[in-house]
Amino acid sequence: MILSLQRGALACMLALVSATAAAQGVIYKCTPPGGSVEYTDIKRGNYCTAMDLPGTVIAAPPRRAAPARSPAQAGQPAAVATVPGAAPAAFPRVDNAEQRARDADRRAILEDELKSEQQKLAELRLEYNNGTPERRGDERNYAKYQERTATLRDSVGRAEKNVEALKREIANIR
Repeated sequence: MILSLQRGALACMLALVSATAAAQGVIYKCTPPGGSVEYTDIKRGNYCTAMDLPGTVIAAPPRRAAPARSPAQAGQPAAVATVPGAAPAAFPRVDNAEQRARDADRRAILEDELKSEQQKLAELRLEYNNGTPERRGDERNYAKYQERTATLRDSVGRAEKNVEALKREIANIR
């Protein structure tokens, strides 16, 4: 009975010692008889030595200064004084003519993509033939034919989704 209590106490002590060692982050360099080097947090035998590593200290970033508030905002709380989503005064602005030119370029690019995607969709629909594409000579096995049909169906669905997405994107341009 006493021996059992001593074993229990010893197990508790070992658990506490290993928990504190893990909390401190002890790293061991183990070089077994085979000659390979292993770094671990578990001491595996007499061939492991604890490494003396310096503590890692990460400095906190400096605090930012609060933005200056205008006299009109001085009486308002900070949450009301700033409008979420509003660009700060120092944020670079683009004049309207340049923005219109960018939007026109974007529209032209998207329309070209839409045209090529619609052409691709038409070719895929022609090949898919409403779920009954023509069998090829290398498709003597019906499973291969079904696999190609499923691939074509997925490709048609993906192309349709791409066309829809491009149309939505063009509609969102100012």
